[in-house]
Amino acid sequence: MMKIGIGADKHGYPLKEAVKKILREKEIEVVDHGVNDPEGEEPYYQVASEVASKIGTGEYQKGILVCGTGMGMAIIANKHPGVYAAVCENSLAAERSRSINDSNVLTLGGFVTGPDTAKEIIDAWLNTEFTQGWEESIVDWLKNSKKDIRQVETSQFKKQGEKS
Repeated sequence: MMKIGIGADKHGYPLKEAVKKILREKEIEVVDHGVNDPEGEEPYYQVASEVASKIGTGEYQKGILVCGTGMGMAIIANKHPGVYAAVCENSLAAERSRSINDSNVLTLGGFVTGPDTAKEIIDAWLNTEFTQGWEESIVDWLKNSKKDIRQVETSQFKKQGEKS
């Protein structure tokens, strides 16, 4: 069974609750990192970091984060090694975030995305595999690019660690 970590700030709380229902209907294990009420005060960066750290270690296969626009959550999640977060406002963006970028975190905006659209986005995101639908020459390029991206990521995180 797939395990997905989810989280939201107070601006994403209502949509996060809808996302939980969508995922549970698909029989996906959901681990909710809060906030747990519409007035929750836990900051978006704390929630995003909690979920992203568990994806980076492999405890969760994927994550879904919701704030007002999805952008703040994506920025913080992408600061974790092995995490590739994408803000998606429609199903095509979700599909491409998986098929091209192999995103493992979907971020949504509670200000801009309703539950019905979120369901379409989540369906596209969950049902698309890396390189799906691309011709062989592009598949090879994408797979090779992924290796290069990991090298950039490793180099940058190492440099950041040296500054500490």
